[in-house]
Amino acid sequence: MPLLVPSAPAPALRSVLAALGSPTTVREARPAALRTAQGPLSPEFPLPVHVLDGIIPSGMPLRTRLTGWRFLIRSGDRTVAAADSMLTPDGWAFSHFCEGPYIASSERALRQAETMTTRYQPRLLSVPELYMLTLWLHDGPEAHTDASDAMPLPADLLVPLAPAPPGIASHRPHRVADLLPLLTHRLTPPADAPLLSQSA
Repeated sequence: MPLLVPSAPAPALRSVLAALGSPTTVREARPAALRTAQGPLSPEFPLPVHVLDGIIPSGMPLRTRLTGWRFLIRSGDRTVAAADSMLTPDGWAFSHFCEGPYIASSERALRQAETMTTRYQPRLLSVPELYMLTLWLHDGPEAHTDASDAMPLPADLLVPLAPAPPGIASHRPHRVADLLPLLTHRLTPPADAPLLSQSA
């Protein structure tokens, strides 16, 4: 079933178009895949990037925050890289280009999601404490309106992208209600874990 691809903020898209159109405006060197791409480059398939912080039990409710938008960069019929924009005090600005295994893994997970019977809104959910990136398939009421801050619903799906942390299978969809407790358990030290000494 077609995904509910969200609309990126216009300034976020403009910042990526400017970076693609004028390499001198970007401080870092372009990835090799962009330098060697033949033909025009176009940003497609915008994905809001949310970060999930503080999954270690602390008594505080889990929250996500929208930190950026990722665009898959196409050259002809191939995705060759991605471009991220970030939210700054002055609004949306270009952040960086990226390449590597997460790009191909994102494409694979999106194709996988399009075969599902539920029409989800795709997002990216980063779990920095585990160095983990997932495709978040959101099915809440706001999935039909915007992609602003929201908490994953228990029935939403998370698809870990490759490379996933050890012991977590990439490209296997998990219900949020099943995966988040597993992640929390991985980051919670055992009750009988020895305390680190603070010797001088």
